Amino acid sequence: DLESHLQRCQQLSVTVLTDHQDLNNTELRTILNSTAPQQYRIRAKLRTYKPQKLYQSVKLHCSKCNSLQEIPDGDDFDLILQGSAVTTPNPELHNTSWYDSVTWTTRDQKQRKIAIHFVKHDEMLQQPEDTLLMIEGGTLKEVWKLTKRFKCVIPVRSTECSLELLDLSAPFLLQGNIKYYGCKQCSTPKPIKGLSSIAAEQRPSWEPTEIAQVLGIEPLQYVFIMKFTLVDGTGALNAYLFDY
Repeated sequence: DLESHLQRCQQLSVTVLTDHQDLNNTELRTILNSTAPQQYRIRAKLRTYKPQKLYQSVKLHCSKCNSLQEIPDGDDFDLILQGSAVTTPNPELHNTSWYDSVTWTTRDQKQRKIAIHFVKHDEMLQQPEDTLLMIEGGTLKEVWKLTKRFKCVIPVRSTECSLELLDLSAPFLLQGNIKYYGCKQCSTPKPIKGLSSIAAEQRPSWEPTEIAQVLGIEPLQYVFIMKFTLVDGTGALNAYLFDY
């Protein structure tokens, strides 16, 4: 894996970066005193790399405001779900023209009220692997169970007049084992009923980008970012790796 490879590189006396074989080696001091952009071939040692843990290299990036964010902890999502479960699902918002609703009360001491809204296509429910559903009052464990069977899951809560997304600290969409987040700064959440326009398409695909668009969400992208410090005795050069 990359982490053990980097550790081996640190143990070697010299690491050779072999790109641009047609160029002569250039000292880092010369590169640091040059104006970008240029192409160089260097012979250098890897002094340090950050972050030290590979999982810490994955961040969330907003292409609109160019911000980098840490991926929220699963416990944070669970707390948001618990907070939203305090509000009882509003029965007046159930079984509309574009979704069917199912409700039940848990048998534990809390006796939580849970509602699941299945979005319809041509007034019919789709196959589970093609279905988008919205859940109110569910726990993290219950949400993950649903993602294993249904294509898309959106956590929501009731207001007096409509369903709405949770705080954008929580994912606005879950698909398989992937959580999709929106940028708090660049998003302007729109009413959930915008999803009905996708359901009305000839073959609703429930693509995350399309869902984000109708919900007024500026999606964050998962990126891989690392910083390497290279030395050759004449200077130290920071090299950054940034990729989707």
